[in-house]
Amino acid sequence: MENRISWDEYFIELTKLIAKRSSCPRKQVGAIIVNSKNRIIASGYNGAPRGMKHCFEVGCEVDEADHDQRIIHAEANAIIQCGEKAEGGTLYVNVLPCRNCLNMIIQIGIKRIVYLEDYKLEETKGVCKEAGIKIEKWKG
Repeated sequence: MENRISWDEYFIELTKLIAKRSSCPRKQVGAIIVNSKNRIIASGYNGAPRGMKHCFEVGCEVDEADHDQRIIHAEANAIIQCGEKAEGGTLYVNVLPCRNCLNMIIQIGIKRIVYLEDYKLEETKGVCKEAGIKIEKWKG
């Protein structure tokens, strides 16, 4: 069927939809983790931890590295939900993960990251190479 989209396109498009649930006024990020059989095992978006006020209610808490300390990143939210079920899987995300999220991604065994926007690309390339994770910018 010639109109059928690829798995990568399907999952990347879903990250854009998931990002719309974000409560962050600075940057909306969505993430999906799929296993090696292309089954979605978790999704997440960035926002305040459960029971905490959202940035749009009380403002962002940005540190000197330009990270909002009030929110949990989309990748972290997805990781919390799936644990070891992600072994050998792929993370689809609209913004390349930060170093803290990369550490968690490595720990749960993700082997591939497909993303839309760069973020600290050179640092991320080095970390991913060392951890054996393939990164691909979606060009769809």
